[in-house]
Amino acid sequence: MDSFFRTALLLAALTAFFMAIGFLVGGQGGMVFALVLAAAMNFFTYWNADKVVLGMYGAREVGEAEAPELVRLVQELAAHAGIPAPRVYVIDSAQPNAFATGRNPENSAVAVTSGLLQALSREEIAGVLAHELAHVKNRDTLIMTVTATLAGAIGMLANWLFFLAPGHGGDRNHPLGLVTGLVVMFLAPLAATLVQLAISRTREYAADAEAARFTGRPLWLADALGRIESIVHRQPNYLAERNPATAHLFIVNPLSGARLDSLFATHPPIEERIARLEAMDRANPSNGPWARR
Repeated sequence: MDSFFRTALLLAALTAFFMAIGFLVGGQGGMVFALVLAAAMNFFTYWNADKVVLGMYGAREVGEAEAPELVRLVQELAAHAGIPAPRVYVIDSAQPNAFATGRNPENSAVAVTSGLLQALSREEIAGVLAHELAHVKNRDTLIMTVTATLAGAIGMLANWLFFLAPGHGGDRNHPLGLVTGLVVMFLAPLAATLVQLAISRTREYAADAEAARFTGRPLWLADALGRIESIVHRQPNYLAERNPATAHLFIVNPLSGARLDSLFATHPPIEERIARLEAMDRANPSNGPWARR
């Protein structure tokens, strides 16, 4: 319910934003047009945001015939998590990374890169998948996916305003052109702030802890995070670089030049995440279902 409420609040804020810009560009008629456009976008986003994000990355769905070990691992972890097994996708990218998407556990998907399957051990992959399934179980994926889609839409709106508004945004002698130029100037940081404020970094810590409980081996995820972090900044994810509004979806920030361990970072510091997992292992080592196998 918390995730649904935050999603509704985000959609309402986007609608108000669109209406304000519509009024600025076209008066009352522009505001009505923007309301209709926002309503259509909200409806589409809620039901199709996961498909949009998967499409951005050219993710292909795989079954047991194509990736038997991966699919069975997801199924086993989902059973331990007490949720339906998500659909499984693979992204052709040399950078090791992964994300989960979908509006609820019954309509969810997990996507991993080919680089992750090649660079990590089975145990480390299990830790990563458990983290993503924790997001699914906690219903984080709805707000994460909707936010990614809407942040991208705001960027498209910026371009639309710049080229279609009177004065084309570049005529500084035209009052509306000047205003539009200023709006465009602030839209990019607004989109980034939208992502950063909607997705709490505490949810990453919570997913890490939940993943450790699913497997009973916190160090599997800790080792995976360390290995991914050591590769991610020297192995670009070109699709993520072209879609930076989706960076918060991934288990580790995929942007090679955007490491911001600050108040406004979408990902907590890797070192802190690893330290917390190591502390969990010291406090209660090897006590989960996988540890007894």
